[in-house]
Amino acid sequence: MLSDSHFKIVVVGGGAAGFFGAIAAAESAPHARVVILEKGPRTLSKVRISGGGRCNVTHSCFDARELSRRYPRGGRALIGPFSRFGPADTVAWFESRGVRLKTEADGRMFPITDSSQTIIDCLTSAAGNSGIRILTNTGLTMVERREGGGFLLVLSNGERMECDRLLWAGGGCRPEGHPAVSLGHSLIPPVPSLFTFHIDTPWLRELPGISVTSARVSVPGTDLKECGPLLVTHAGLSGPAVLRLSSWGARKLYDLHYEFPLRINWLPETNRDSLIEDLQARREISGGQTILRTRWNPLPARLWESLVLQAGIAPDTKWARLSRPDALKLAALLTSTELPVRGKSTNKEEFVTCGGIPLPEVDFKTMESRIVPGLHFAGEALDIDGITGGFNFQAAWTTGWIAGHAMAAQA
Repeated sequence: MLSDSHFKIVVVGGGAAGFFGAIAAAESAPHARVVILEKGPRTLSKVRISGGGRCNVTHSCFDARELSRRYPRGGRALIGPFSRFGPADTVAWFESRGVRLKTEADGRMFPITDSSQTIIDCLTSAAGNSGIRILTNTGLTMVERREGGGFLLVLSNGERMECDRLLWAGGGCRPEGHPAVSLGHSLIPPVPSLFTFHIDTPWLRELPGISVTSARVSVPGTDLKECGPLLVTHAGLSGPAVLRLSSWGARKLYDLHYEFPLRINWLPETNRDSLIEDLQARREISGGQTILRTRWNPLPARLWESLVLQAGIAPDTKWARLSRPDALKLAALLTSTELPVRGKSTNKEEFVTCGGIPLPEVDFKTMESRIVPGLHFAGEALDIDGITGGFNFQAAWTTGWIAGHAMAAQA
């Protein structure tokens, strides 16, 4: 039971944005009573599993406009907030609390411990030092505006709580039953973003673990296309190229029920006409060698062998006997393999969604609702999502920090 059910600030959602918002508020207004409500049994669950358990804290893109281009939804609205609290500020925030970050070759930034527990311990310690109360297994079932300002909250355990300022930092909710909707907000229904593709094509399913450093993937009939590393998994395809494509195309792919053709150019830096010439030139250069056993850079040997066989070229065919029709068919496969996608999987247990509170309903200078005074939003509560690489966490840190300071200023 709560001995005193009145708090200055209540934060709904014990994730990255919720913790950051609560800490910013409590540190800026030390005498304000702040509480975090988490409906699950533990807080910071996504922080724990992010980056394969290493926690991809942010990305080393320090220009606000350039950074905003990594967000399929919400990028334009984030330019101003990133100018106030961006990746450099995130790095400084954690380092001021004893957590050093390192930058990897692709720009992703992790704690030097390579452990998400380091980030969890840092956030938990900062919350504890600021006197923030944390209630787990405690969801919010109803919220009403009080006469004269503030809110009356009904919790999942039946208890009631009052607060002056409310930060909604939870995600994945449907319109029905969403507290913000009951207060007058609209909600864009969330759908998955950042997911891998299920592909049942037998020859591809025999290549798990094969990776290509650069491939172009696209969805015919749409404007969706991406280029980057590609990974063959037991279920189909993953890797940065697929994850970015799934992020930019989250709603289009949802509308297609995750069943669509995927086109792959395994050699995106190569022109098809010049590729045909190169294949035919091998007749003179490597005439006595077997096509199947010849390595074609930069493709992995097993992938090359599979594509040769899929082109209908017999396993014992030598380069000297490669016909022009076979060369055309092989070049077509190398630059335009089409595979049927039949479903999706969450990327390494990380669940990112697009959807949430529409951005025009929020003032991004304070993250406060334009409809309900005293109600703020941060993180996944908003219709904001980024591609893989630390961008979703940066949006959480930024919006949480701004909301926390704005609430503290009113507390």
